[in-house]
Amino acid sequence: MPMNASPSYSSSRSPKLLERLRDRICLKHHSLRTAQACVLWAKRYIIFHDKWHPAEMGKAEIEAFLTSLAVERNMTASTQS
Repeated sequence: MPMNASPSYSSSRSPKLLERLRDRICLKHHSLRTAQACVLWAKRYIIFHDKWHPAEMGKAEIEAFLTSLAVERNMTASTQS
């Protein structure tokens, strides 16, 4: 996101989790494509766990998601990284 661009959310509400994630990634000067990919994977993770908030999840949920990717989608560890 360019320095002079305003965030995609209005000032009347607090930004949602995925908006904050995208903004944080852009703030760290990663590309827009990287930010989009990270948001997509975060969304997949949240949906996999029936829309639990990530703050309510821990190591077991991360392992379950990664195992699901490996078993059901045949993704290698390097792809998951």
